[in-house]
This record gives sequence, structure tokens and C-alpha cells, in this order.
Amino acid sequence: MSSPDPQVRAARNASTQPAGRGPVVAVTGAASGAGELLTRRLAASGEVRKVLAIDERRGECAEAQWHVLDVRDPAIAEKLRGADVVVHLALDLDLETDPAARTAFNVRGTQTVLTAAAAAGVRRVVLCTSAMVYGALPDNDIPLSEDAELRATAEATGVGDLLEIERLARRAPRAHPGLNVTVVRPAVLVGGTDTALTRYFESPRLLVVAGSRPAWQFCHVEDLVSALEYAALEKVEGEFAVGCDGWLEQEDVEQLSGIRRMELPSAVALGAAARLHRIGLTPSPAGDLAYTMHPWVVSVGRLHDAGWRAKWTNEEVLAALLAEAEGRHTVAGRRLGAKDAIAPAAAGATVALLGTAALVRRARRRRGI
Repeated sequence: MSSPDPQVRAARNASTQPAGRGPVVAVTGAASGAGELLTRRLAASGEVRKVLAIDERRGECAEAQWHVLDVRDPAIAEKLRGADVVVHLALDLDLETDPAARTAFNVRGTQTVLTAAAAAGVRRVVLCTSAMVYGALPDNDIPLSEDAELRATAEATGVGDLLEIERLARRAPRAHPGLNVTVVRPAVLVGGTDTALTRYFESPRLLVVAGSRPAWQFCHVEDLVSALEYAALEKVEGEFAVGCDGWLEQEDVEQLSGIRRMELPSAVALGAAARLHRIGLTPSPAGDLAYTMHPWVVSVGRLHDAGWRAKWTNEEVLAALLAEAEGRHTVAGRRLGAKDAIAPAAAGATVALLGTAALVRRARRRRGI
């Protein structure tokens, strides 16, 4: 879907908004994370008439009008009356959340918000998924077009939920004529986030699968919030990606981070990851590894066409991520706390042991031992 001509878009926006008044914007998930940052940003903007903040607890932005409820509650339709735009950020992508409960919240919540928005006369809903929906595949273009096919599978943490949200986004305008849906897809999100990809940089060694060609593109949460503001103000629409310009090769990441690699054959790395997850030792399924093996860098052309520019570079976001990760130790996706009584050197030995043990088991199976 291509963005309309800027002059056409501006004329349309002018015709749908009262002179001298901006839109009323509702934000779900407004009490924490990106939702909190966006709520504060919109509340301080001279281009926004009013902010409706929705969450299961009241946040600290006094300038917003708060509604405390679960986004799956059909009563949300009444709370959205008078809103022009809804930015739906009430998603749970926590590694530690039960997968069934996570899906029930994410998918049902999005369904309810879309239906409620249509019933309340909202003209636009902005959804936030991830560039992970494009899939991490060895034959991906670098960068991927924003119109590229969504080739991800549900094998990585939360990606199945995100793909279902993408499907809901495409169906909603057909089910609810007059409702427009914008989808924002950030690259590796950094800034108060905890994901399998951010935990990758908490390991004493960076796991590299032999023969893979990783390419790293980051998105700082501040840049995501500014892109969401563009979407809320209808300066950009359709489906678009957001992230830093360009990307870093694995060698660049290792040089900038000072963390050395540990290289394992693909079968060993994937097999060990699957077994560790299956027996409950790690929160990350083997599918998460694909996003550290293959490129999924995206173009941010639509935002650029609208005049948006990232304020953070990949190098700066990586530095911020490493600063956040300082003092944390993760082995195979499992974060180790003080009770584990394990130093970084010991953690490195544990990672190496996992790889060696996998190799030994593989060799024994081949010999029939």
C-alpha cells in the first residue's frame, strides 16, 4: 500500500478536523512503556486536542483523561466515544508470560479495540506489531521493502500473536467500513524492553550460528514514539516500518560491544535451544534464534517520505542497550539473578558447556550409544 500524495493527505486531514483544533487521541497501554511515553508526548503537543489514556491502572500523566479497565472489556467502546484516533499499545510480549494467556490478551484485546473503535465512530486505529513479522530468512533482501510479504512463522516468542494482529488489521476495514487501520512495525526495540533479542546482548558470549549472516537494525523507543505520533496525527498511514537508518553486521556488533562470539553449527544450536525450552530451562523457543541468524532489516521509506527522521543511530542504540544490560547475566535466554551465584566467567563456561554437551549427545546418537 503506497502513501498518498502529501498534498492530498494534507487536504483530507484539513477537511476532517475542525479548524484550529487537533484530534482527540486515545492510547491503550498508557501507563507504562511506549504507551506512557506517547501519552506524555501527545498531551504536551499543540496539535492534539485531548488525550484519553486507557490501562488497567492509572498512570502519572495528569494532563490525560484516564479510564481504568482491561482492553478486552467491551465497555471500552463507551470510553472511546469522541476519539478520532486510537493508538493500541496494550500488548504483552513478556518472555515469562504463559503463552496461552499472552495470546488471549493480545489477540482478544486487539479484536475488542477494533470493534469498539468502529462502534464508537473512531476513524483510525494505529496498531504496533514488529518488523519480525517479515520473518528472518537467509534469502531476505537487505533492506526489505515495507510491502514485502510477511513470511514469519509462529515459532518465535509472540510472533504468532503479531501475525494474528496483522490479519485483524487487514480485515478490520472490510468488516467496519469507514475505519482506517495503520500498522507500525519497529525493528529490534530498545529502551526499557525485555525480549529474546535484547537478552542476546546480556550473554557473556554472542552466539553465532555457523554459516549465518546476521544484520542488526535497532529502534529506540523514543523514535518509535515519534513515529506513532506521526501516525496518530495522520502524517503517515498504511503499513510502515520504523527503525534506525541502515544496519550493523555481526562483526560491527562484536567490535562495538566488545563481546566475543561463540560459534556453533546450526543443528547443534537449534537442537539445544529446542531441548532447553522444551524442558522449561529457558523462556525462548528455538524460533527466536532465527532472528539472530538471518537478516530482517527494513526500509523506513514511508516515514522518510512524510518528513520523519530517526534521532538515534544503530551505534547509539546498541550503546544504550549495552548500558541497560550492564550487571545482567543471561544464559541461553534465561536471565540469572543473584540467587544463581554465577559470575560472568562462570556463565561463559555454562554456555560453552551447553554447546559441548549438545555435540556429545549428537555424536552418541550417531553411534547408537
